[in-house]
Amino acid sequence: MNKMQVLRNKPILLFSFILLLKSAVAWYVVFDDGPDWNMVLTEIPIFMIVFSLIEWFARKRKILYYMIANLLITLIYFSVLMYYKYYGVIATYHALQQVKKVTNVGESTYSLIAPYYLLIFVDIVFFLFLLFRPKYITGWMKKASVRMNCKVLITLTAISLGLCTFNIWPHHASMNEHKKAESMGILGYELYTVIADTTEKEKLIDPKEITQQAINQLKGIEIPEVPKYWESNKGNNLIIVQMESFQNFLIGLTINGLEVTPNLNKLVKENTYFNNFYTNAGQGTTSDAEFVVNSSFYVPENKPATSSDYMNKKVPGLPRLLRDNGYFTATFHTNSVDFWNRAALYRAIGFEQYYDQSFYGDEDHIAFGSSDEVLFAKTIPELSRLDAKDQPFYAMVISMSAHHPFHIPEDKCKMKLPQNYEGTLLGDYIRAQNYADYAMGLFLEELKTSGLWDDSLIVFYGDHQGVPMYTLSVEEKEQLKLLIGHEYGYTDMFNIPFIVHSPGGKLPPVMNNTGGQIDILPTIANLLGVSVENQLHFGQDLFNQDSNVLPIRHFLPTGSFVNDQSIYVTGNDYTDGNNYSLSDNMISINGSTKEQFRTAQRLLEMSGSYLLQLPDDIY
Repeated sequence: MNKMQVLRNKPILLFSFILLLKSAVAWYVVFDDGPDWNMVLTEIPIFMIVFSLIEWFARKRKILYYMIANLLITLIYFSVLMYYKYYGVIATYHALQQVKKVTNVGESTYSLIAPYYLLIFVDIVFFLFLLFRPKYITGWMKKASVRMNCKVLITLTAISLGLCTFNIWPHHASMNEHKKAESMGILGYELYTVIADTTEKEKLIDPKEITQQAINQLKGIEIPEVPKYWESNKGNNLIIVQMESFQNFLIGLTINGLEVTPNLNKLVKENTYFNNFYTNAGQGTTSDAEFVVNSSFYVPENKPATSSDYMNKKVPGLPRLLRDNGYFTATFHTNSVDFWNRAALYRAIGFEQYYDQSFYGDEDHIAFGSSDEVLFAKTIPELSRLDAKDQPFYAMVISMSAHHPFHIPEDKCKMKLPQNYEGTLLGDYIRAQNYADYAMGLFLEELKTSGLWDDSLIVFYGDHQGVPMYTLSVEEKEQLKLLIGHEYGYTDMFNIPFIVHSPGGKLPPVMNNTGGQIDILPTIANLLGVSVENQLHFGQDLFNQDSNVLPIRHFLPTGSFVNDQSIYVTGNDYTDGNNYSLSDNMISINGSTKEQFRTAQRLLEMSGSYLLQLPDDIY
């Protein structure tokens, strides 16, 4: 009997070999060192446990069950490598909650697929072919139907279970999910996540311990008796503009002497610019930014914010706070309000009205809805109508045209890039943001001619990273290095601009202190003269505080945070983590403290505990 006949008659060997090749593809994409012997020792035991169950309990349809198991494990590997290419983290079953969302962002998802990824489905196509050719599959099923020797099967199962335990348990305490997955194996990590979530109860902090005083003390915040710039914009409207995928390195960037974002460059020069500002979004990305900015709470663990347990509660937030101080509140977005569960989000944080695709239509379609030009053109008349009323308003305007994969119609491209940028993610990103800047310029002109500019506190910020470092090719990383003057990394990826236009013009031109989206609520409240003393919040007023600690959730390992010098990225625990300098992304020995590490974790625990224990709201 030749080797092929042995593989055919012993499906446990055939399918283990097939899946080992697929695991090698996933390891090549996800782990820096690629496939190694650890891959064999961690992945194969999981195959063996699954296939041993089939050998024990299956008879006539054994091959069919092997095919089904092969398909399911293949989908896990494919999901992991696809997810990693964009988010830079290992997908778990939590990510499957977003499957419906993936179909709505199909173009964005498909753009991440490298041709060789699809090779892991070649055998699936072959097996499907066999299923429709009974004369081939019937014979195979008969030859493979004999159960393995019981002693061999028991021994194999026992060894596999032992190896699984040995691979998983010693590494379960590691805080770095990526290192954990590499040590446990991808399938072992997936299994561990399910078991841990099932057996480990979430430890909640007593709500009585979660007070503003406790938060301020933890962060080292001292509230001045007379805060700087208090009531600088009292009575003004508030307009918040959230800019899709806009990163800070674009500000002032030129290519062949041409500015990528001329309108925002001008905005930065003429208003207050926070240049050391970071995103707090998690895997809900855009909607997470909406949540964090409007609530000053951190995003939940393992879930997109807008499909979390928080959405059936009354979340303390900026819309509700301003409503209590006489403001009308509304939010503007050209996508459907059903996407990312925004209807529940807006209700939870207290918006009175939303404008979505039903208002804007689908004309001039880019990404997931009408273009930024349509967004701004149709929003201005509504803002003017609100401005004509006796009460001030708060309007949140969310741009979207520069969404990944950054495909802007040719007739809307305003900037000619060098040939080496053509067909690259970096080139498409720059071109998309150049168009978004063009549309923003039209909006700024309309704000000024309508009188809203002189009657409104207006803030602008990026919602989340647009260029994940994990997605870039070697050539693109080199291009980006030449553009920004240093190796592109975490500090560039999470750094977003925050720009404040104050009609009174009393604010400083540049603020260098560290801040994040979590800080927007208290910073704005101070300018508007609205007290947040009785509203729990985790951010701080950036005009009156100099030092900061900003936990980063989801895109970096658990325990990571930003402080005034660096981004700290957790290792297995604090001691073997790395500090990446905010100035040039270089790894440094110093830059964070264990106290800051503990503070960041405590802040996340307090935020999650408080929100989870809010009473459900009956709508």
